[in-house]
Amino acid sequence: MNDRTLDCSDLVNHMGKAITPTSLKDPISSTDIRRWVQAMHYPNLLHYDHDFAAISRFGRLVAPQSFAIAAADGHGCTAAAVGHIPGSHLVFGGDEWWFHGPRLFPGDKMNHEKIPFDFVVKETSFAGPTCFQRGDNFYYNQFGDKIATQRSTSIRYRRDLAVAMKAMDQTEDPDWSDAELEDIEARKLEYIDMLQALGHSKRWWDDVNAGDRIATRVFGPHSISTFATEWRAYLFTAWGSTHRAADVDSSAMGFVKEMSGPELDPVVEKYNPETTDGAYVGPSRGHLNPRWARFIGMPRGYGYGASMGAWILDYFAGWAGEWGQLVHSNCQYRGPAFTGDITVMTGSVVDKMVDDSGRNLVQVECKMADQNGKTMATGKAEIELPRR
Repeated sequence: MNDRTLDCSDLVNHMGKAITPTSLKDPISSTDIRRWVQAMHYPNLLHYDHDFAAISRFGRLVAPQSFAIAAADGHGCTAAAVGHIPGSHLVFGGDEWWFHGPRLFPGDKMNHEKIPFDFVVKETSFAGPTCFQRGDNFYYNQFGDKIATQRSTSIRYRRDLAVAMKAMDQTEDPDWSDAELEDIEARKLEYIDMLQALGHSKRWWDDVNAGDRIATRVFGPHSISTFATEWRAYLFTAWGSTHRAADVDSSAMGFVKEMSGPELDPVVEKYNPETTDGAYVGPSRGHLNPRWARFIGMPRGYGYGASMGAWILDYFAGWAGEWGQLVHSNCQYRGPAFTGDITVMTGSVVDKMVDDSGRNLVQVECKMADQNGKTMATGKAEIELPRR
């Protein structure tokens, strides 16, 4: 492929056609939830401390709202990655979420339905012609209650063009001094202190005003170890954990031979599961292996877009507290977290309103940047808060 075309003609054959639903084989456990918040660097006692949770409004451990994606198949990407694009690869581009009220608890099960939505091709500095494809994910508990709806965006691009254009060329991790690392750890306490200070108290809608600042959240430096911890917290990555769709085939999506493989393949999983869990073989291995990261146009090991989305949901939910509820969010990812970098999240209140359903809402926004101020993601959300 020497020209600059990106052949997306096959995608029209898949839009609006439901994909085989998937579900976890076992109920969600307390350890699943604890492992998730640990991997997402989210020290909210409500989700991992038995004693704190027992005297909360829930009376027990409850999963964070971001957990829906942990209990799904393919962390929301499957619906946004259908159809054949020759010589392609993909990264996450963003997520829009609607939360419908019910929460997930230990003992619950979750079903995941997926429908491709739409796509558009745009020119980018990263890989030339690039396909932005969206798909809808619907999450239900075992009672049929809808937990959340996610409209996920994948960015599908020509691997060879991304490598040739060298838009990302910082191949070395930054070198942090001991003093700088100590400062990073100290900065992390601002968000933790906010969580601790709020505790079980209510953040009242009446007391919130446009312009209010949300505590800065800092985490990192990121590493292959932290990214691997994130990956393993997605329940579908465990061998035999999920009723998988039998029609998963990365080569059928046009992935080049080196990045194809039987990831999530239920048949191969019964014979050679190491090749199906995404860490070692197939399209996901670029995250954890610098050689394969460079092969698909990334300079070094890089994090998961789905995790970035969870960081944003947790950031807003932690500020809202246990009496608040995220009802909607919309986030765009501009660049991944790389090994050696840190992530700095800042946010503020934009507006407050009462909607047509009588809910007391505040609109918030956030920005995610690395240590150099380069924007990694932006997001806005609406949060329902209690009123005096």
